[in-house]
Amino acid sequence: MKNMLYVIALAAGTFVLASCGGKDKDKDEPADGDIEDISLNTTGMQLEFASYITTGDSARHFGKGISADGSINVKNLAGEMKTSETYTGKVTGTVTSVCQNKGCWMKLDIGNGQTMMVTFKDYGFFVPKDLTGSTVVIEGAAAIETVSVADQQHYAKDAGKSEAEIKAITEPKQELSFVADGVLIQ
Repeated sequence: MKNMLYVIALAAGTFVLASCGGKDKDKDEPADGDIEDISLNTTGMQLEFASYITTGDSARHFGKGISADGSINVKNLAGEMKTSETYTGKVTGTVTSVCQNKGCWMKLDIGNGQTMMVTFKDYGFFVPKDLTGSTVVIEGAAAIETVSVADQQHYAKDAGKSEAEIKAITEPKQELSFVADGVLIQ
C-alpha cells in the first residue's frame, strides 16, 4: 500500500512538473474565463492543483473567481468601517509589497503612508511575488487587528527587509487587515 501511494505521488509530481515546463503557449490553453483544476484523490489523500483564470482583458484571478463590480477603493475602507468593526465585500487598491517567500500575503496602499495587510483565506492560495505597483480587487472581510511584534518581524523578513529594520520593530500595532478569498489582478 505504501508503495502504491509513493507511485501515485511520484506520478502526480511528474505530471505537475511536465505541465509547467516546455508547454507550447499557443496550444492547449483554456478558453477565456476557464479555471484549470487538477484534483487527485487517493485513499484519504487529496491533492489539488489550480492555476489562475485567464480572461480576454488579461486579468488574472487567484482563489475564488471575482469581478470588480461593486468594489470600493481601499482608501475609503476606514470610512466604511466607522459604523462596524468589520467590513465584508470587495476592495480595490494598489499593491505596495508582496511576501517574497511564497506570495502568501500582500499589502495595499491605504493612503497617508499606511498599508493594509492582506492574507488569503485558509492559506488556500498565493499571488505572484511581482505584484508591487499592480491594481487588484480583493473580496473577503476586513477588520482592525493588533499585530504582535513577532508577526510584524516575520512579515518584515518575508518582505526582504534588512536585519536592522526587523530589529527596529519593538511595539505591537493596530492595523487594518483583510482576509481575501478571491483576488483579481487588473
